[in-house]
Amino acid sequence: MKILVDMNLPPDWVRVLKGRGWEAVHWSEVGDGRAPDSVVMDWAAKHGYVVFTHDLDFGSMLAATQARGPSVIQVRTQDVLPGRLERLLTGVLDAHQAVIEAGALVVIDESRLRIRVLPLSR
Repeated sequence: MKILVDMNLPPDWVRVLKGRGWEAVHWSEVGDGRAPDSVVMDWAAKHGYVVFTHDLDFGSMLAATQARGPSVIQVRTQDVLPGRLERLLTGVLDAHQAVIEAGALVVIDESRLRIRVLPLSR
């Protein structure tokens, strides 16, 4: 699985994800940090990446367009640093890799996990 770490998450996530065996890149390495979310989504879809973000707009974009991809993983916590979320995120990636690769919106917070298969119904 290839993971694109969005601008609103620290680049440290790339090291963490690569250390666990996933291919990962931070948006600042491949695109303009001021690019709109639609550009990030298009790049991820074109290159086969899952978007990992703290931004709620990506889920809204999937719902509005009824897109089948790319998959989006949203973290909804105040502390988005790897030291706080690494075990939680990597556990979700390990347990749900097949559905994420097939197309899903995954929402993670500290008390629950929601996975919705794409396309999202209205």
